[in-house]
Amino acid sequence: MKIMRKIIEIDEELCDGCGECVPSCAEGAIELVDGKARLVAEKYCDGLGACMGECPNGALSIVEREAEDFDEEAVEAAIKERNEEPPGPTLACGCPSTQVKTFEPYLPDGSQPDSTRGGPGTGDLSLLSHWPVQINLVPPDAPFLKGADLLVAADCAPVAYPGFHRDFVRDRAVMIGCPKFDDIPEYTRKFRDIFKVAGIRSVTVLVMEVPCCSGLPMIVKRAMEAAGKNIPLEVVVVGSRGKILEREKA
Repeated sequence: MKIMRKIIEIDEELCDGCGECVPSCAEGAIELVDGKARLVAEKYCDGLGACMGECPNGALSIVEREAEDFDEEAVEAAIKERNEEPPGPTLACGCPSTQVKTFEPYLPDGSQPDSTRGGPGTGDLSLLSHWPVQINLVPPDAPFLKGADLLVAADCAPVAYPGFHRDFVRDRAVMIGCPKFDDIPEYTRKFRDIFKVAGIRSVTVLVMEVPCCSGLPMIVKRAMEAAGKNIPLEVVVVGSRGKILEREKA
């Protein structure tokens, strides 16, 4: 039944698809669709506007109009359904990228690296110890996640930051993705499942200075809350010219 009430309105012209509003909506009323924030269902929006303060572009506002009444029971049922989804298995599409592998890092000549190596020439050294790395392809029960220090990186960051392997990949399990173009609710569920089963020791989130990247730390924080975990978290922001602009421990 539709009634006159307050409800969120999203200006598509102002929305840049950063996704910050998605994890800030506790009711799950907002999702990214085709690179824009959208209201999933009127009945999921309570009209209180908790998401508004997270939008860097002012694309969210509260309006009063005829809308389906807020349904708290429907919200609780939808959240429960999402939280009870079991960890997904490794994809069975046959693509080699879905095959979980762990291996020792090595130098271009095939030799094993010195764990203390640093300085000039480190750019020739790969310290990646597992595959896959795309968030969507890593199963929550992957062996390389067990008891790991986890690096969650926006996929532009390795291109911008020249010391990515030396400073961030070393001794960490790595997952990369893009909060602007990928499925934010699916990311949240994936990390929730990982935090539930993997015994993650710490999380470093490496993002770019652009607004769309700022949603990635929010996804990780929301997933920790959903998993009932309190894991040490550091957020590192990299500029487009490759310098670290900010480090913050949460």
